[in-house]
Amino acid sequence: MCTSKASCLKVMHIIFFDTFGIIFRWPVSTGTTVKVQYYKIVIKHKLRSAIRKIATRTLAIWRSGVTFHDDTSPLHTELLDVYEWSVLEHPRYSPELALFDFWLFPKMKEHHRGHRFESEDGILFATKEAIRRLDKDSYITAFDSWLQRMQKCIDNGGCCVE
Repeated sequence: MCTSKASCLKVMHIIFFDTFGIIFRWPVSTGTTVKVQYYKIVIKHKLRSAIRKIATRTLAIWRSGVTFHDDTSPLHTELLDVYEWSVLEHPRYSPELALFDFWLFPKMKEHHRGHRFESEDGILFATKEAIRRLDKDSYITAFDSWLQRMQKCIDNGGCCVE
């Protein structure tokens, strides 16, 4: 999306999704460092309300429990315990197991390829549009692929898959 020029714009997003699609997308303000405390605020005040808004879709999730697969950020267990959510451990140095790295980001980059954005609003709109254009079945396919990759990792004793 960006060359190494100093004028290049970037917008970081925190995105949560499941097999049905995007649950919540949060653009991070420029200059903000996402650390545990920031992430906790997003989960506590933004993600929970987003999940409630799609309650019919997530009824089964609430009953079976929410499990996070987070490849980078150490979440404080107190927050997850309050909501009775769990975290699926991610093996170190295994980007091939991160859905964002092997599926979502490449799909978004396909949509952004060849575009030069003049403003953060342009990036935000293009990102929202790229997500909107994702085929609903592709989420299920992505999770199926992720489960296969996770199984390979388990079969390899926790070693990298690819």
